[in-house]
Amino acid sequence: MWIAMIQKAKVLCRGRYVNAVKCRSNASSCGVSGRKWTRPSGFDTGLKTFNSLTKQKEPLVLTREGTATWYSCGPTVYDHAHLGHACSYVRFDILQRILSKVFGITVIHAMVITDIDDKIIKRSREENVSPAVIARFYEDEFKKDMLSLKVIPPAVYLRVTENVHHIVAFIEGIIKNGHAYATKEGDVYFDVQSIGDNYGKFVGATSFEGDPGSSNKRDLRDFALWKPSKPQEPHWDSPWGKGRPGWHIECSTVASSVFGSQLDIHSGGVDLAFPHHENEIAQSEAYHQCSQWGNYFLHSGHLHLKGSTEKMSKSLKNYITIKIRWVAIDYSDGSMSEARTSLETLVTFAGTARAYMGGQLLCSPVQEDLLWERLVEAKSQVTKALADDFDTPRAVGALMNLVHHGNRQLQPVSTGDGGTRSPAVFGAIVAYVREVLDQGADVLSSSGSLPAVVECLAGFRSAVRAFALARPDADCPNGPRLHPDRLPLLQACDALRDDLAPLGVLIKDRGTTSTWEIKSSQRGHKVQEDQET
Repeated sequence: MWIAMIQKAKVLCRGRYVNAVKCRSNASSCGVSGRKWTRPSGFDTGLKTFNSLTKQKEPLVLTREGTATWYSCGPTVYDHAHLGHACSYVRFDILQRILSKVFGITVIHAMVITDIDDKIIKRSREENVSPAVIARFYEDEFKKDMLSLKVIPPAVYLRVTENVHHIVAFIEGIIKNGHAYATKEGDVYFDVQSIGDNYGKFVGATSFEGDPGSSNKRDLRDFALWKPSKPQEPHWDSPWGKGRPGWHIECSTVASSVFGSQLDIHSGGVDLAFPHHENEIAQSEAYHQCSQWGNYFLHSGHLHLKGSTEKMSKSLKNYITIKIRWVAIDYSDGSMSEARTSLETLVTFAGTARAYMGGQLLCSPVQEDLLWERLVEAKSQVTKALADDFDTPRAVGALMNLVHHGNRQLQPVSTGDGGTRSPAVFGAIVAYVREVLDQGADVLSSSGSLPAVVECLAGFRSAVRAFALARPDADCPNGPRLHPDRLPLLQACDALRDDLAPLGVLIKDRGTTSTWEIKSSQRGHKVQEDQET
């Protein structure tokens, strides 16, 4: 679980699979299927993000200064979430953290929970319980998974079943504006022809012929806003009879109920771009009678198992359930090992730097001015990288380069010369790495009960070892010797060090002093074992 920010950040944009899709709003143009995207008016953040509509990076402009409204498509709660879901939510969690922690933008995030759906109904019949029971159970599981992954929860979760009255009113508004129609069977369809070439902003959308559905559809591309319920299915009253909402309308309604007729950012998996997001845009603009409802769309790509071209999905039965915050484009032991190695490098540096700052580690004189310069350079490089399409690999590279220079300066010596020490610069470096990695703070700061216990144990061992190493006859012509009766103490200290290593606690003896660290891979294995148990 705690293989956190460094891992997820490094693999986030490898292969460029997070696309910020700007929709449309006010000035520069880039047409798709007869539509052009216009740059919003408002607060220019100075960031650029890739737009999967325009197929190029665009300036990120927000409606209100310092605030981003963000809507995301949540889960359909009929089964456990898998690693592919986790990747999507973690990726966007990273972007939200970057906006808030690095650039000071307050993110107001709303998410819908689809708690009524054909799959939920099917699952409820299989298990002979009500759809509500199925939905609540897997909703709770989803939230627990997000908590274990340390994904910041949205400002508000909204369930579809608790917003049906808003959905009915929203559909009525679309009908009133001339963009939807009801059939004698009790269906309500969106009239795609009524918006002309304003439909079809995503690749392949204009050639899409839709599902046959009702024989009374005016156009095969028309999609359901409301559909009559079948016998023994959940249903709600409406002007068109008892039924339930279509899939796409729920997001348009919920997002509009929170953010109104203007949305800064909309996120979801790339497989939702069409038809789901396409239909959301059509519905929302038809209801609000605006030319650009959502200004930016962010899409995350699929997670693939290493060596497979198939995306991870429940329908393909190739998914891995969520247990820890593991993130990769190609899930494999190799990618996980690479992530652990990077994190361990950071953890080791932080532990060594703290030992130096605390006087436990004696080092050669440090080139302090050079390290301060490297820190300033790293800060500039990280900010520039994250402002350029959230380029986390480049940002992490700058951090790792800073850590490399820090490690080069931490050269242990057995005895100090009493020269000038430079602990402040290492404190600044560790603090900055912690700040950027955010979640990595709980690793780098060694918080929690286990590190406290290890600290006490290592301190006791160091005291015993120093006593055992004391040399009473330094003037002996054949060289100083140890107390023979203290050799068993020294051997016991070495045995304790060796016994702790397989448990992930590494003690390094440096002359008469010692430092310690808890290996991240061992922590990760321990968490996984505990969760599996």
